[in-house]
Amino acid sequence: MLVGLRLALSWLTVLPIPHRDGAPPIDRTAGRRALAATPVVGVLLGCLAAGVAWLLTAASLTQALAGLVTVAALALATRGMHVDGLADTVDGLGCYGPPERALEVMRGGGVGPFGAAALLICLGAQALSFGALADSGRWAALVLAVAAGRVAAVLACRSALSPATPTGFGALVVGTQSRWVCAAWSAVLIGCAATAVPDRWWQGPVVVAVVLAAILGLTRHCANRFGGLTGDVLGAAIELTVAATAIGFLLGG
Repeated sequence: MLVGLRLALSWLTVLPIPHRDGAPPIDRTAGRRALAATPVVGVLLGCLAAGVAWLLTAASLTQALAGLVTVAALALATRGMHVDGLADTVDGLGCYGPPERALEVMRGGGVGPFGAAALLICLGAQALSFGALADSGRWAALVLAVAAGRVAAVLACRSALSPATPTGFGALVVGTQSRWVCAAWSAVLIGCAATAVPDRWWQGPVVVAVVLAAILGLTRHCANRFGGLTGDVLGAAIELTVAATAIGFLLGG
């Protein structure tokens, strides 16, 4: 678990964690361990987001500005890789042609109109919802929303799916997570979500269950469209889950 967490922190954050001499090779076994530890990284990133949002609201910034800077801090802490994955995935889904053409578009490096719109809507939704959660002092909900994105990454790497290409990040992690690991992390997140909405303990678990179910459907659709999953799809799953979960926690408030 510690080996997996170390690799997950190295992959998914900007922390300068070198590959130690004598450490296991970075293969699918290492990828399986790292992805299984990804929700722990999500909790740490969620705490970072909550801390930044707390400082900004304490400095009397507006909700929107505090949320926007918090989203920017998360992007910096993760090298922006998930944001890039969201744009590439939506551009791939929006193009015509066979899976090979979609993968070519995703590897193109540029951001098309579909990807740009997805970034604006998704990151804007995150910023506004983070600001609203911070303004009402719902720090646990903010942490859980960020962590939920990393649980979604675990579900995207479930054993029922396969990587789209034999190389790249997706080839290391897609298809490595057993149904028991997926179920365990989902159950933990759903249980913790009971603290996300004051006076309505049931709302948080319902929101998380619905969002994770939607991610299962989205990743299945992406696997059919692209002939498997890539690392970009994992990034998209993370960012969309964070936004949807944070919004769901605010419903009825």
